[in-house]
Amino acid sequence: MTLGLRGVCMGAADVVPGVSGGTIAFVTGIYEELIYSIRSVDRRFAALLLGFRFGEALNRVRWRFLGAVLAGILLAVVTLARGIQWMLQHQPDLIWAFFFGLVAASVLVVRKRVVAWRGPTWIAAVVSGLLFFVVVGLVPVKTPDSPWFLFICGIVAISAMILPGISGSFILVLLGKYEYLLAALNDRDLFTIFVFASGAAVGILSVARVLAWIFKRHHDVTIAALTGLMAGSLRKVWPWKAEISPPPELGGAGVPLMQINVLPQSIDGDLAVATGLALAGFAIVVVLERLSENRR
Repeated sequence: MTLGLRGVCMGAADVVPGVSGGTIAFVTGIYEELIYSIRSVDRRFAALLLGFRFGEALNRVRWRFLGAVLAGILLAVVTLARGIQWMLQHQPDLIWAFFFGLVAASVLVVRKRVVAWRGPTWIAAVVSGLLFFVVVGLVPVKTPDSPWFLFICGIVAISAMILPGISGSFILVLLGKYEYLLAALNDRDLFTIFVFASGAAVGILSVARVLAWIFKRHHDVTIAALTGLMAGSLRKVWPWKAEISPPPELGGAGVPLMQINVLPQSIDGDLAVATGLALAGFAIVVVLERLSENRR
């Protein structure tokens, strides 16, 4: 599988709240390479660019790798955003079923990256899983549309997107900016996109350095914690949900802002399709894992 196609898969996942592009990078075997490649974009690289020494600047970074992955992500975001927005509005159970299968398989695949499961790794997995299980149940809040807040959203969302199991799109839902930014993307609102992207650039360069440091020193505990995050996120991507009105202090009666997971109400064609899509998502991850093993 080419790097560009892996980037397309990451971009498609990042558009959906509850699914992490970092998970796709992890499953396809490019996650740690991605972190170290982003980390290579440093102050020296910026200084060379500002000095118009482009050849030297490119030699400092893994630009072929980053360019291919980034191109795939952008292609997916631009081309799939409108379709995914339609699916989330009209067939949410089907798209959530597909990604539930994908994330469930990812938990099983990523846990094998831990060399030895011991006390600290189990603790990290359980604590992170329980913590994120609670986080994904939070109610979205109302927030301003000011440029400064959009910049902060970019920093926070990209920091989540690069972590397997944590969905940057879901963080935007919690911050009350997912639909606003998705509409800006579909309407080609360049100013809003630029402000958000600027924050994302600052966030990803900072987080990549921290992750590179952690991976070097605490590899197994880090992977175990990320596995727990993905397991906890299954609460968010469960396909069948019911909306309930929040208490008055959280938005008023009759406003369906809160969702709870429920069992499917009937056995029909839609349930069969959703189950099939979940199995398809599971199978895709298994195939990607086999391909990444061959690549390694």
